[in-house]
Amino acid sequence: MGYPETFQGFVVDSPKTYTKFHKSELTPKPFEEHDIDIQIECCGVCGSDVHTVTGGWGDFEGPLCVGHEIVGKAVRVGKEVKNVKEGDRVGVGAQVWSCLKCEVCEAKNENYCPHQVDTYNAKYPDGSTAHGGWANYIRAHEYFVFRIPDALKSELAAPLLCAGLTTYSPLVRANIGPGKTVAVLGIGGLGHLGLQWAKALGAETYALSHSSHKVDDAKALGAKDVILTTSDDWAKPWAFKFDMILNCADVTDKFDLKTYLSTLKVGGTFHMVGLPDKPLPELKAFDLVGNAAKITGSHLGNRQEMEAMLQLAADKGINPMVETVQLGEEGCKEVIERVQKNNVRYRFTLTGFDKAFGQ
Repeated sequence: MGYPETFQGFVVDSPKTYTKFHKSELTPKPFEEHDIDIQIECCGVCGSDVHTVTGGWGDFEGPLCVGHEIVGKAVRVGKEVKNVKEGDRVGVGAQVWSCLKCEVCEAKNENYCPHQVDTYNAKYPDGSTAHGGWANYIRAHEYFVFRIPDALKSELAAPLLCAGLTTYSPLVRANIGPGKTVAVLGIGGLGHLGLQWAKALGAETYALSHSSHKVDDAKALGAKDVILTTSDDWAKPWAFKFDMILNCADVTDKFDLKTYLSTLKVGGTFHMVGLPDKPLPELKAFDLVGNAAKITGSHLGNRQEMEAMLQLAADKGINPMVETVQLGEEGCKEVIERVQKNNVRYRFTLTGFDKAFGQ
């Protein structure tokens, strides 16, 4: 068939063949009055894509099309859509639907809706499959479609739609700003944005890293100082220092959490947005009581936070550090393998969708 009945995307068939991408026909959900169809221009590459295609977050049934940092042009707009018109440049992040009726949604926490639909590897209530953004089109509910400010280039805006929101939301929900001290742990795809948000919000910002070669980058991105965590006693000078540690690393299972918690102020928070495949390391209750430390986590952010974050990025010139790669079988394979090996500085955006799909 073809659009609008079917889309095309680059897919994998199982975790056993997670680097063998091929082009496949995708059937979207039925179009409804609050939906928007987007012809995709580019799509970021997220650690979630790697965790998913490799089966790290669970098995899946293929064909699976990943990608949830999507920028493109609205080409079909439902009759009830209010804030987007055909031709607008828009973005979609890691969520495409929620019920918008339950107490969670009504409290502007739709990113925690028990009925939510992720952008890919998920089912709608009617049984339709949600397909990701390594495709020529995507269909999403208007509430999860966002206009991209003119000041943001598409390939730079794309990673903000997941990595950006994921790191921005917990900072603003924790009222991070002037007078607060924040450490960003793990200076990679998430952490290099977390540093920029914390600095832009007015906090005294530090980086925690085991990589000495990232010191210059971290300081350029807003860190007042970079604390290398490779020595046995690295934490002692920083005891009771931080209101919040924003943990952006996905290898928390290998951390000595007790040591990191010791750097928090009384009542401080160790907040996780990096999500490892493996369980967290064992802790004793006594590891929390010395400074009333809290361990928390979060999932994405709400619509209001996404809009505020995109505007903040536009106003203050906040951009991810991005390498672009041509979409295709080889490009998809390359980005998955390189993210696995942490061989990227610091995000990928897949581009050239018009070439890949002959549009």
